[in-house]
Amino acid sequence: MTETLYPQATREMREQRQALAPAQLAAFEAFSKAAFADGALSAKMKQIIAVAVAHVTQCPYCIRGHTKAALRSGATKQELMEAIWVAAEMRAGGAYAHSALMLDAAASQPER
Repeated sequence: MTETLYPQATREMREQRQALAPAQLAAFEAFSKAAFADGALSAKMKQIIAVAVAHVTQCPYCIRGHTKAALRSGATKQELMEAIWVAAEMRAGGAYAHSALMLDAAASQPER
């Protein structure tokens, strides 16, 4: 089986996106450029954060693209792996924290 779940991103796909919604693509690209510019956080730190978030959102394109951008910005593989572990803890922590909803809903029900 050579077919994958996610197609390879190509220049042709980008050109199709631009042709179908040029104003929106331009606005998104400007927003992205501003979001990743140096500010209170360095561009490197923002890319590390993006790698972690991409693992939580499980976007393979984002994982690949932001990993490469983070490395170009000076991030190390060790920094990226630690950020991914933080993301994993936050994802697991969210499930644990939301158990409060189950406990609250179950509180009014008799034990079996």
